[in-house]
Amino acid sequence: MPQKFAERRFPLHVHISALFTLLLLFTGVVLGLFNYRQTSQIILSSSDELFGRISQEVETDLQQTYQPIYHLLNLLALGGTNQRLNSFDRLDILLRPLTQSLQDNPKLTALYVGYDDGDFFMVRHLRNDALKKTFNAPPNAVYQVWSIERDNLTRARSLTFFFDGQLNEIVRRQELKERYDPRSRPWFYKALEADEPITTAPYVFFSSGAVGTTLARPGGSDSVVGADLTLDDLSATLASHRVTSSTEVVLYQPDGRAVAYPDTSKLVKRINGSPELGEVKDFSPPLAALINLPGQEDLRTSAEIGDRRWVIARQHLAEGGPKGLHLAILAPEDELLDDAYRIRWQGAMLTLAILLLCIPLGVLLSRIVVKPLRALVVQAEAIRSFNFSLPAMGRSPVLEVDQLAVSMARMKETISSFLEIASSLSAENRFDNLLRRVLDETIDISEASGGLLYLIDNQKGRLEPHGLFLNDQEQDLEAHGIRGFGLESPAMPHWLDLPSHGGPSQVCSFGYDQAGAYRDLLQTLESPRVHLVSTGLHNRQGITIGVLVLLHRDTGKESRPAILRPERIAFVEAISGVAALCIESQRLLEKQKQLLDAFIQLMAGAIDAKSPYTGGHCQRVPEITLMLARAAAASNETAFRGFQPTDEEWEALHIAAWLHDCGKVTTPEYVVDKATKLETLNDRIHEVRTRFEVLKRDAWVRYWQALAQGADENEQARLRDAELAALDDDFAFIARCNLGGEAMAEADQERLKGIAARTWTRTLDNRLGVSWEEAQRLARTPPQTLPVEENLLADRPDHLFERPATDLMPPDNPWGFKLQVPEYKFNRGELHNLSVSRGTLTDEERYIINHHIVQTILMLNHLPFPAHLANVAEIAGGHHEKMDGTGYPKRLTREEMSLPARMMAIADIFEALTAVDRPYKKGKTLSEALGIMTGMCRGAHIDPDLFGLFIRSGVYMDYARRFLKPEQVDQVDEEAVLAKAGLA
Repeated sequence: MPQKFAERRFPLHVHISALFTLLLLFTGVVLGLFNYRQTSQIILSSSDELFGRISQEVETDLQQTYQPIYHLLNLLALGGTNQRLNSFDRLDILLRPLTQSLQDNPKLTALYVGYDDGDFFMVRHLRNDALKKTFNAPPNAVYQVWSIERDNLTRARSLTFFFDGQLNEIVRRQELKERYDPRSRPWFYKALEADEPITTAPYVFFSSGAVGTTLARPGGSDSVVGADLTLDDLSATLASHRVTSSTEVVLYQPDGRAVAYPDTSKLVKRINGSPELGEVKDFSPPLAALINLPGQEDLRTSAEIGDRRWVIARQHLAEGGPKGLHLAILAPEDELLDDAYRIRWQGAMLTLAILLLCIPLGVLLSRIVVKPLRALVVQAEAIRSFNFSLPAMGRSPVLEVDQLAVSMARMKETISSFLEIASSLSAENRFDNLLRRVLDETIDISEASGGLLYLIDNQKGRLEPHGLFLNDQEQDLEAHGIRGFGLESPAMPHWLDLPSHGGPSQVCSFGYDQAGAYRDLLQTLESPRVHLVSTGLHNRQGITIGVLVLLHRDTGKESRPAILRPERIAFVEAISGVAALCIESQRLLEKQKQLLDAFIQLMAGAIDAKSPYTGGHCQRVPEITLMLARAAAASNETAFRGFQPTDEEWEALHIAAWLHDCGKVTTPEYVVDKATKLETLNDRIHEVRTRFEVLKRDAWVRYWQALAQGADENEQARLRDAELAALDDDFAFIARCNLGGEAMAEADQERLKGIAARTWTRTLDNRLGVSWEEAQRLARTPPQTLPVEENLLADRPDHLFERPATDLMPPDNPWGFKLQVPEYKFNRGELHNLSVSRGTLTDEERYIINHHIVQTILMLNHLPFPAHLANVAEIAGGHHEKMDGTGYPKRLTREEMSLPARMMAIADIFEALTAVDRPYKKGKTLSEALGIMTGMCRGAHIDPDLFGLFIRSGVYMDYARRFLKPEQVDQVDEEAVLAKAGLA
């Protein structure tokens, strides 16, 4: 029930009425007790005076005891509690101030610092021999220093130092397994929990047997500073106030344990050998009766104790521990006063009458006060909901409520304006427009006559102007003679110099004679004098990036223009903060875009540089793509009417075009650059030539052997020459086949097989001196006895390179790739390579070449592109797709491809056809390239609408003039090309 009551809320008029009622009720109680207090005053006046004097002096003594220590702890908490210091650093920093503090405060016994990593540092004043004996200190020791350090494994090392009065070190002791941990001590964790100074309850110091307490306060988020304080002087203070022989005066804790008592021998008792504070109830019967009284609140009463009546006074003192201390005075009535009681009851009827009259008045007044407050609640709720359209409330007869209403209305206008300009600036995504928007909006919201914006160029070290608005119009900076300044230039005005170097906002006024280089501004404003406010623009790191200057013409009608008022300056500073963040964000975004673009072009250049035969391809394809995209955006044809790319879409197309072949970084160079059919890292035609040379030597050997055996020389010469001529012709044929071409006839294929069937004799072991990998392939067949007859052109098992499992492409791959993967990664068979019907690449090598687009898509999909660049991979990865779905790697149809992806396909084909840096062909002329592309258009390989636009817009010719050799740029009949492509 109490909890439910606490959670309930009541209207303000109920609170006011209740307050009036309680106030009146309290007044009635006071009046009702008037007579009683008059009678009691005579009896207790002397005891009250005595109690007040004693309590005041005791409380003063406590404050003079505790407050200097609190101040000392506050000072110590400000420095020297760095957790990262070691024992010796703390010794250097803390020893002298702590010892001086102990010397200046005789009641202090020790000062220390505990850290949340378990470290501990304490300085103790060895004021007597008992303490020295307790801590085994040298006779001449004055101070003991105890330092504990813990490592990350929670091992603790304890160091104890003893110093003399001049702080000379006497002896040092070390303990490697210290168990003391300040974090487990109440003074430590209670101080951190409270996050403010705390005082422990008084207790008996084990070392000295004196009564004292511990004071502590947080030294930051990771340390606590503490002090041990003795309370011996309090007993002497109490003893001096025993005005009668029987008066009992005691200072004790809420739990009944004494802290100070005139008879100090009763303060400390030993229980099981341990010293503890004595209990007040054991000191005397009157004190025992006091302790037995219920409650712990302040008390002034009298009671019958034994055969005497005692006047009892008890007061709670805030100092002395977490719950404070209680001061109790007990004095016999016969020793204080003997007076008569007076009338106790008086004024009850008067109180009741006042109560009945004032309650209705309080209810009426409360309703009058609450009514405008309710309207303010509605206003506040509207502001909280960002609804600034609610009209302001009317005036209130209560001054404070009326002032609150006016302030809330102004606050609503300020917040609304601030949010409006913040939203406006944040929505701007172009840097130049943003700067103009910053000036225009700031001038408008601050009701200024004009404004000037400077930005700091860190590379040049100058403050450069970037915008000027006067009379609601953007002005030319050059025309008004507005120039930049070096950041250290003495010519810079002070109102620019201070904000540009991180100083506060500047407010000044100047006339035409003081305007200097800014006189044109005064002329344009048509004012002989202007008021100026300049404030720095600071980024997230607090670094100044520019200065915003607002100008206000002096009309002579205002003693102090609104723009110069502190609240308006503060508002301008807040707006300038938003503007600075927007400017900095735009700068960072622009730098990031420049970095990304530079990285993309660097990567494309690296891909081109990797192969001397495709150099420039990654740089020329973006040119064609963007030229075609601009033509499509400008076209009124139906197919391109909806193609109006945004800035973000242009950026995506730009990036995709530059990165369309980024997967080529994974393609071996010798495959990309394969100029002949037998070429790998070297052209193996030389191995074949050597075999023919061996066969020719064999022909000469047979010739000489026949002559040695008596054969006819002419006949043998004829046979020799015929064989040599046939070998030369066969090798020339193989050499022609090695060069590759557009097509290889079937008859040539048959002749190649016939030549391959010839044999030659190998006498050396082909397994000597080879790599481990090649030896593994050769081990697939058993070694043959030398000499061995081998085919002139061979397809051996060791020519086959197995495809690793990681290169396999499952049909259900998540990227939708649909590629026919060859069984082997490489087939280096000589007959297999020379039999390639078109070009120089085998099916295995062509798959490797085609696989670059797979790598391109995978690489781009792994890049964390923002949302507006999410289709980069789709655009870049589609330039080898065909409109009929027979392309690669996904076999997409025209309808499944975006328009930019189809543009990429045309750009890539046209660049490849006209490129002059390919090893296997020369660059086509314009008419030849377009002729090939018309066939592709008819065969549904490229987009017919885009190809038609490519011809009609003249994109092909613009590109040719820039990048093709003059001899490649021949006459093109555009109508014939379009007709041949079926687009006429």
